[in-house]
Amino acid sequence: MLTYESPSRAPAEQVWPLLAEPGRWSSWAPHVRGAWGLGSREVRPGARGAVRLLGVVPVPAHITAKEPGRSWDWRVGPVWFRHRVTPAPDGSVVGIDIAAPEPLESALRVSYGPLVMVLVRNLACVADRS
Repeated sequence: MLTYESPSRAPAEQVWPLLAEPGRWSSWAPHVRGAWGLGSREVRPGARGAVRLLGVVPVPAHITAKEPGRSWDWRVGPVWFRHRVTPAPDGSVVGIDIAAPEPLESALRVSYGPLVMVLVRNLACVADRS
């Protein structure tokens, strides 16, 4: 499993809407230009829909789990992602975990992993400014 984390001065309750509301994803993930079918306000377990990347590419996704206020999971093809926020003494820790069959996971580590780290840091910064 690949794990990417960043501390935030913002409390978990402030970070959660940025993480769980598809309408807010573009504020910290500028390549995400929209989403549909994943939940009306927050992501909803069992929901199937898509995310629009770069304004053009629709990527099918399935929300597989949610712990309100803390984490939600989705599958995009054979790849599993967990988006999470954990309370910390000075704010919170935001993170994204990724798991996939080998050798895909190894390929994601070098190709997509660096971008995910930037996105997690960006999410923490956006939450800090909120």
